[in-house]
Order: sequence, then structure tokens, then C-alpha cells
Amino acid sequence: MIRTRFAPSPTGYLHIGGVRTALFSWLYAKKLGGEFILRIEDTDLERSTEESVNAILEGMSWLGLDYDDGPFYQTHRFERYKEVIDLLFEKGLAYYCYATPEELDAMREAQKAAGEKPRYDGRYRDFDGEPPEGVKPVIRFKNPTDGEVVIEDMVKGRVVIANRELDDLIIARSDGTPTYNLTVVVDDWDMGITHVIRGDDHLNNTPRQINLYKAIGAEVPKFAHIPMVLGEDGSRLSKRHGAVSVLQYKEEGYLPEALLNYLVRLGWSYKDQEIFSIDQMIEFFDLDAVNSAPSTFNAPKLTWINEQHIKSAPAEHLSRHLAPFMTERGCDLSQGPDLALVANLLRERAKTFIEMADAAGYFYQDFEEFEAGAAKKHLRPVAEDPLKLLLTKLEALDEWNAQAIHHEINATAEELEVGMGKVGMPLRVAITGGGHSPAIDATAELIGKPRCLKRIQMALDFIETRKENP
Repeated sequence: MIRTRFAPSPTGYLHIGGVRTALFSWLYAKKLGGEFILRIEDTDLERSTEESVNAILEGMSWLGLDYDDGPFYQTHRFERYKEVIDLLFEKGLAYYCYATPEELDAMREAQKAAGEKPRYDGRYRDFDGEPPEGVKPVIRFKNPTDGEVVIEDMVKGRVVIANRELDDLIIARSDGTPTYNLTVVVDDWDMGITHVIRGDDHLNNTPRQINLYKAIGAEVPKFAHIPMVLGEDGSRLSKRHGAVSVLQYKEEGYLPEALLNYLVRLGWSYKDQEIFSIDQMIEFFDLDAVNSAPSTFNAPKLTWINEQHIKSAPAEHLSRHLAPFMTERGCDLSQGPDLALVANLLRERAKTFIEMADAAGYFYQDFEEFEAGAAKKHLRPVAEDPLKLLLTKLEALDEWNAQAIHHEINATAEELEVGMGKVGMPLRVAITGGGHSPAIDATAELIGKPRCLKRIQMALDFIETRKENP
């Protein structure tokens, strides 16, 4: 069975580069009927935080990237890593290195001066003398000294590295804690990971890890190293480009599936299609179609994709995501129409849920003032007769729905022999407080009869005051 994994380090927020890696791993497993594993690589005890762990778990949950196993924590597996290190000692493939930091610095400086590549020179590889006093040794892996490592990468293609280019990597620090290159190999072995899909910044670790897999008798998984995501200026993605916590996109009013849609298109394509549902991503995703060149993050494109998803998503789905934004703005959702109906009405005009929530307040909250510019233009004395007549007609309505309201707006315009705009625009400002809204008849239906009548009277009072104080 195919088993992939996402293995973030909880030393900061979960950003979009990490999410794209998780998404590709998740899609590959889902497409092939496999399993997706979440592993928290928290061996960096100084920098790992519980807050970061929670942010990763919350981000994965919001995105809907469900995992079949885990989360596993490396800090819970130290005994297992020690077992493997002991195994390597038994095989003669690990050794204690007593080189001090000063000794290593001097070694590297000498190599640079000689025009050589700085690397550990194996000075303690076959050491059998008396250990130096006061030095806490690290443990190193005896990397093969001849031959080569061949990586048949599913994205990069064939990569060949000579073993003589690799030094003996540290697999346990002087305090006994295991290092990344050891823990990842042991974990992938124990967890049955068949495909390692990760950023290509890890490619230089892969030959070392392959040698470790072979040394402990583990089957080597297949690798797919996906290119980095760059900022629009071509530099590595950072906060100034939008590489913020994935949860910030939630706070900014993006749909999770829209963010995933955007990220899946960073380096992968299917024909000329731009908009994908989650099911379509699973159906069409293929590592063979992943581009080996870096992708560029484009914030306006993400917003456009979010806009398309808002337009097409089920109204109930929109309302679930919109509700927190409405509550933040002090709206009591029990004192107004079904939020799904409001979301459905506003979807064509909103790029994010922040925009939608900002536009939806008048459905749930009364206002004390009209928007100055709209009132100045549309709540003039000339609008008094249309609003008075319309108020009378709307008060008499037995059925409060868009069709009936539209009929009375038309009837008012015909009776007064004025254009529809002379009735509709004053009505819009009266019942919404401003000059912009969806179709005014549908808007009025959702606002409700009592609120509409009250607000039209408020607009008439405003006009009367304006007449008295021109």
C-alpha cells in the first residue's frame, strides 16, 4: 500500500510552502488509495513549541487534510532511535567522534586554504586510542567511501552522487539526542512510508539518508523532491511575499479549498484548467505532471481563485465560513435571515469573507446614519414622494417576497411616471444605509418587512430634516 507523510518541524507557523508539500503528499495517497501520515519532527528541543504544534494541527484541520495515522511525535521515540544507533554500532557502522568545535573549525579553514570543499575528514572514523578527557563525543555514521548513490527522483529525474563527496554525518549530538537525518530514516522505515514527497531543499540530505536506509536494512522509499515556491521578485518566499501562517488566510477570509486549489497549481497543471474541486484534484493529480522548476507566489491570483470558489460553493458551506466574521462584527445571527440566504445573495460581489461580512451587516443590525455620499445623492427632497408611496404599498403587502416587492417598486415608478432608478436607489439607501447592494427586491425580502418599513420612515425623516436645513 502507498503510504506518504507530512513531517513538519514545530519551530514556527505552518506556511504555504509547507502546506503545498502536505497537499501533494495527501493527494498522491488519496489518488492511489493509500494512506497519509502526519509526523511532528520536534527533536529541536530549544526551538520547538506547543504553540507551533497546535498551529500545525489547527491548520491541517481547517484545510481538511485529514491523516490516516498520527500525529507521531519524534520526542516520544528516543528509545527507538537509540536501538537503531546501537544496531549501527553492532554492525561497525557508527563511531564516537571526539573532535571539538575548535578542532573542526581549524580543519575547515585548512581545507578552504587548500582550495578543498570543507567537510569532516573522518579523523575519528577508525580511532581506537584513549578518548580525550572532557570531550563529550557525537556519534557519526560511517558513510561508504566508494561507489555512488543513485536517486531516481519522481520529479527531478535521475540524480547521481559519488559517496566520496559525502562525509560521515552526525547521527547523535553530544547530549545523546538523535539528529534529523537519523530520525527521519528510522521513522519512515517504522511507519512503512513508501513515497517521500518533500521540498527540493532536502535533496542534499537524500543520498546520506539512502545510505542509512541500506545500513539498517530498511527498504528505500521512492523520492519526489518538489521545487521551491519563490516570491514575485525571484527570491525565496518570505513574510513580505505572503509566506505567513496558513491560519492567517483563514483570518483574511479565504476558503480552505480555494487556498488548496491555488497551491496545487503552483508547479502542477492539468490541461488548461484553473479551478478544481477537492475531488478533481484527487482525480487528476499526478507527480509526473509536477514541474521541476520553481513556482512563483502571486497573491492576486489566489484572491481571484477564492472569488471563483465563493461564487460556486454551496450556500450552506459559505455560511459556515462566514458566520465567525459576522459574530466578530457584533451581529446576532438569530436576529435576521438565514445566513446561507445572505451568503447566496452576496456571493457575486465578494472576493473574501471579510468583504462579504462587511457588506452583510445591515441584514442583522440597524444603523443610525446613512452613508453620507449616498444620502446626499439619493435621499433628496425629490425622493420623498416615491418613498412615501412605496412605503404605503409595502405596508399593505400580505406576501413579503422579492417578486411582490419588485411589483410595488414598478407600480410606484409607473404611477409617478419616473424611472425605476428614481424609486430603487432611494429605497436601496433607505434600507441598506448605502448605495451598493445586490438586487434591491431580493435584499429587501431578506432584511424583512418590519426593518424595511422602519428604515424607509427613517429615510423620510432624514429628507424632512434636510428640507428644513437645506
